[in-house]
Amino acid sequence: MLYNIARRVLFSMNPEMAHAVTMSNLDWIVHLGLHKLITHMPDDDPVTVMGVRFPNTIGLAAGMDKDGERVSAFGGLGFGHVEIGTITPLAQPGNPKPRLFRLIPAEGVINRMGFNNEGVVQVLENLRSADAFRLRGGVLGINIGKNAVTPIENALSDYEKCLDAVYDHADYIAVNISSPNTKNLRALQGESELENLVKGITAKREALKEARNGKHVPIAVKLAPDLENDEILRCVDTLMAHGIDGVIATNTTIARKRVEGLQHAQETGGLSGAPLRERSTEVVRLIADHVKGELPIIASGGVMTGKDAVEKMEAGAQLVQLFTGFIYNGPKLVADSVEAVAAWRRAQAN
Repeated sequence: MLYNIARRVLFSMNPEMAHAVTMSNLDWIVHLGLHKLITHMPDDDPVTVMGVRFPNTIGLAAGMDKDGERVSAFGGLGFGHVEIGTITPLAQPGNPKPRLFRLIPAEGVINRMGFNNEGVVQVLENLRSADAFRLRGGVLGINIGKNAVTPIENALSDYEKCLDAVYDHADYIAVNISSPNTKNLRALQGESELENLVKGITAKREALKEARNGKHVPIAVKLAPDLENDEILRCVDTLMAHGIDGVIATNTTIARKRVEGLQHAQETGGLSGAPLRERSTEVVRLIADHVKGELPIIASGGVMTGKDAVEKMEAGAQLVQLFTGFIYNGPKLVADSVEAVAAWRRAQAN
C-alpha cells in the first residue's frame, strides 16, 4: 500500500527524474529505517557462484546505480549483490533525452541511456558507498563497457582499461557487449569479434593476477536475448573455451512483439520488464541445458514476482537479478524473491 502511494508520486514524474529523486533519497531512507515500513531484511540464503560467496541469490542488475553511489543503501534493501555500471574509461553523457520510457500496461521500460556515467576514475571514488555492504558480506559487481567515441575495432582497449582500473575493487566483473544503445556494440557478439575480445580480456586478467599474487577476480559476460539460439550457444562455447567464469542472461531486447500498440512501444532502445520474462527464461534454459553446470548463469530479465525468480532458478540459473520489477513493485520484491528462492532450494535439497 505504502509503495503504491510512492509509486504514484514517482510515476507522475518523467522516468529519468523519478530515478534521480529515488537515488538522491535512498541513503537517508535506508539509514533511518523507513524502508522497513514496506519490506524487511530477508534471512541469508548463501550460495557460492564463480568461487564467490553470495549471501543470497538475488541481486540488483546493472543500470540502476550506474556510478556506484548507493551500493550499501541497495544492500540495506536485502540485495545479496549489487552490480554497478555500466562504466566506461572516460565520463560520457549518454544519449540525448528523453531516453527512458515506461510502458505501464505491460510493466515494461524502454531505455536508450547509452552508458551515461562519470567514468571509471570518479566511479572508483564513489565506491566508498560499498564499504558497509561488503563488510557484512555483500557482493559488488562492476559492469564495464566501451566509450561511444571509441571505434568498435578498438573496443578491447576500453575493456582492458576498465579491467585494469576496477580489478582491485570488484568481487566480480561483468562485461557488457550486448546493450542495444551503443552503436555497433552488439557486433562484439559476432564469432571472430567475440573470440578476439574474450581472448584479450582473459589475457589481461592473467597479467593482473600475476601482478597481484594470483588474485582471481571472476568475469561474467552479458549476452543479448535477440541472438538466434545457435548464436547464443556459439557465444557460450567461446566463453567457456577461454575461461570466462559466468554468463549473464540476458540484456534488454529490441523486440517489440509483446508491446505492439502501446504508447512508447516504438521508441528505440532496449525493452525490459515483464515483456522480456519469457524469452530471458528461455535463454537461461537453453544455456543451462547446453553447459550442464559447467558455466554459472546469472538470470536477468522480467523478474516481477518471487515466482518469476524461482522460474529462473528452475530454468538453470544460479543467481537472479532485478531491475524493472524493482521499479514497478518496490523493495518488497527483493525479500519476496530471496524467500521464494530459499524455499525452492530447501525443497530441492529434501
